[in-house]
Amino acid sequence: MTFGTRAALAAFLLSVFTFPSLARAQTLGLLRNEPGAYPGYTLFETLVYPTTYLIDMNGEVVHTWDHGTVIGSSLYLQDNGDLIRPASAGILYASIGVGSGLIERTDWDGNVLWEFVYSDSTRITHHDIAVLPNGNILAIAKELRPLADCVQAGRNPATLQQARLWPETLIEIEPTGSSGGNIVWKWEVWDHLIQDFDPTKDNYGVVADHPELVNINYRQDNLANWLHMNSVTYDEELDQIVVSSRTFNEFWIIDHSTTTAEAAGHTGGVRGRGGDLLYRWGNPEAYDAGTLADRQLFKQHHPHWIPSGLTGAGRMMVFNNGNDRPGGPYSTVDEIVTTVDANGDYPMPASGTPHGPAAAAYSYVADPPDSFYSSFISSAQRLPNDDTLICEGGPGRLFEIDGSENILWEYVVPVNMDGPMMQGEVPMNNETRTFRATRLDPSFPGFAGRDLTPLGPIELGGTGAPIVAAVGGAVLSPAFPNPFRAETSFDFTVERPGTARLDIFDVAGRRVLTLVDGPVESGRHRATWQPSGVAPGVYTVRLLAADRATTRKVTLVR
Repeated sequence: MTFGTRAALAAFLLSVFTFPSLARAQTLGLLRNEPGAYPGYTLFETLVYPTTYLIDMNGEVVHTWDHGTVIGSSLYLQDNGDLIRPASAGILYASIGVGSGLIERTDWDGNVLWEFVYSDSTRITHHDIAVLPNGNILAIAKELRPLADCVQAGRNPATLQQARLWPETLIEIEPTGSSGGNIVWKWEVWDHLIQDFDPTKDNYGVVADHPELVNINYRQDNLANWLHMNSVTYDEELDQIVVSSRTFNEFWIIDHSTTTAEAAGHTGGVRGRGGDLLYRWGNPEAYDAGTLADRQLFKQHHPHWIPSGLTGAGRMMVFNNGNDRPGGPYSTVDEIVTTVDANGDYPMPASGTPHGPAAAAYSYVADPPDSFYSSFISSAQRLPNDDTLICEGGPGRLFEIDGSENILWEYVVPVNMDGPMMQGEVPMNNETRTFRATRLDPSFPGFAGRDLTPLGPIELGGTGAPIVAAVGGAVLSPAFPNPFRAETSFDFTVERPGTARLDIFDVAGRRVLTLVDGPVESGRHRATWQPSGVAPGVYTVRLLAADRATTRKVTLVR
């Protein structure tokens, strides 16, 4: 977003013609901002629209990054202002859940600096990444194993109706040039299996005797997406990795100090245990150390160590989604005190005995419990003032609670697959799904020297300014005449050839008409609306170009 564009946008916000009598109920955007909320900027993106948003505490946009593809799962803003995120390489497999296949780094202005593709018919990165201190990137990936491999590894063939599995791997990528990279470390779950189904096949043994291994026959539901990892986090002090397996209802801790060869075995590394699981928690039934009644996690997301210097430092914080929870579905944010000792080691439990602790040390439960529930995605973050920022991902609700569980800040993401929504709309059916949200301190190095002038809220309509973001490479001029009776025209200037879409929405957010939809040349363009048969009222005109959107209000009178 250039200075000139921002200045023009700010001027428009000051001059926009608003109609207080037509203001709609506040259902989107900022709902609450109480004294004591931790100041900063919140970074998020939905899974269904290709724009990353940075908003201030008042729910106003201060910056956007506009991308050519969706996914928008995890977002990592760097100290120099670059943004690193998983993105879509265009290959998605329904049998493995969400895929991405592409990791990209863009600068503050949205220019792609680097990209890495790991996607073909046999492998794909997905869900989450972790940016390591040395600049390398740790990514979750799936790699196809055909029927013969699965049977040889000891999988019960009767549970392979899809005739394959997509087991998980972790790859560490050393970026090179503007595209590509070297895989300098790799871990594969396939090297750490146990099974008690067929003594003539690989990995045969007593499952309860080996909590450090993964039972290939646990969760026999015939799905090729067998483990469904959905997050990865790295701890520099321990040099350890935590990953989340949604389908196993567990998080696992793995030693990163190994070489790739050691990670494929059972010895080596600082902990001396190779790539075996150092620790696992959430579902002892997965390793024959308990029953269904002992389960503590329910399709969880985002397990991560609370950073040093914050309340609860060293604990594992996890968004416990609550699917299949006894007593009904509801979500919690849990803190687990792992059994790690001062040396970073975890004692191995006796056969048939689960890893401790028996329960979470703390859980945030809403009142009533089922008023807080996301069946998938979601995250939580401990803030420097001891508050916790929670992303209730399915409904796109972000909220901050203090140590007494009071809600101090609350925001409903106003973006669905069509882009910004109209104030007054109520998101339905997880249409604003938000994988994760992160609060960044005002002193964050990546903000140094950046223009963070508030540009208005994302949502359209209401009493606030109906602005989304400036359009990269295109400018939408005010309508003329406005108000109008018979017709009005819209001018937009495109800096470079591309595609553009010019839509008109009513106050309920319904699309009334599309005036432009397709390729456009550089230069100035005009579209005229003749609203025959359309009722008088306020309408929003939205220009989408270069995957960015901006809006204007017009009023039809009779």
